[in-house]
Amino acid sequence: MVGLSEGEKHFIRGGIAQDLRADGRTRLQFRALTVETGIIPQANGSARVRMGATEVIASVKAELGKPTILHPDKGKVSIYVDCSPTAAPMFEGRGSEELSAELSVALQRCLLGGKSGAACWDLYIDGLVVSSDGNLLDALAAAIK
Repeated sequence: MVGLSEGEKHFIRGGIAQDLRADGRTRLQFRALTVETGIIPQANGSARVRMGATEVIASVKAELGKPTILHPDKGKVSIYVDCSPTAAPMFEGRGSEELSAELSVALQRCLLGGKSGAACWDLYIDGLVVSSDGNLLDALAAAIK
């Protein structure tokens, strides 16, 4: 992740002291959240989430699978996140690759429980960052749920 410059740190500290964020909210106000489900008919589940000016889309494909020997009581979750170059200037070129990988790993930490030795669910989740104005992990997590 990218560190903050001294000027950015000063700006943030000033906002905290005045109980004011850059977008006009107070510290305890949250961004408006809207969720649309079933937006991709070919997927087993899908959603579009908007949090302020952040917009993400997620789709889920579910298959019955067999548990592995290492994890006989768990299914598999494969997550791929794509940060669209139009979502934010920092995503142009190869700028989105590191963030895409970090978001995928953070979301992949959840595994499905199941009955040991029986069939399990294998989930394939694709996320797309359409626009980014902060709270990407929260927006993606809401879209996946």
